[in-house]
Amino acid sequence: MDRSNARTLATQVASKPTVTATNPASTSSALNLIRSQPSHYVVASVVGRKYLLTPRDILTIPRLNDVKVGDTLALTDIHELGSRDFTLRGEPLIPKGKVSVKATVVEHTKGPMELIVKKKRRKGYKKTIQHKQTYTRLRIGDIDVASELAAPSSWYVGH
Repeated sequence: MDRSNARTLATQVASKPTVTATNPASTSSALNLIRSQPSHYVVASVVGRKYLLTPRDILTIPRLNDVKVGDTLALTDIHELGSRDFTLRGEPLIPKGKVSVKATVVEHTKGPMELIVKKKRRKGYKKTIQHKQTYTRLRIGDIDVASELAAPSSWYVGH
């Protein structure tokens, strides 16, 4: 058997049939499908970082000085909304008011003790600094999807 024939036979056997996914006709129908699903998730920006969040999650972020324990925060920078079967992505954000996610401040805490050692060889200089980073813990509330939506054409609806 020729080597090129063996290579083409191997690629023909290894190829898989393509599966076509059915996409909803519009963004509002996609939101209805997402709303009908039992569980949701969002990708949201909190303090400049993106996090994948679901309801009842505990999120540990760098310390927020201007909030107290028990305060409720509204997460407005939502990049993606999804369920098990469908995903709705903004370009780059989903418009404010279309998806609302609430987060409650659970506690202000500190991380583990970190040791910072500075040393200069052959000089007798050695310095140790101890430091605990401060954090804020948030409990993510329910993800509410707006019932009506005028979708811009820049949204991506897909599976």
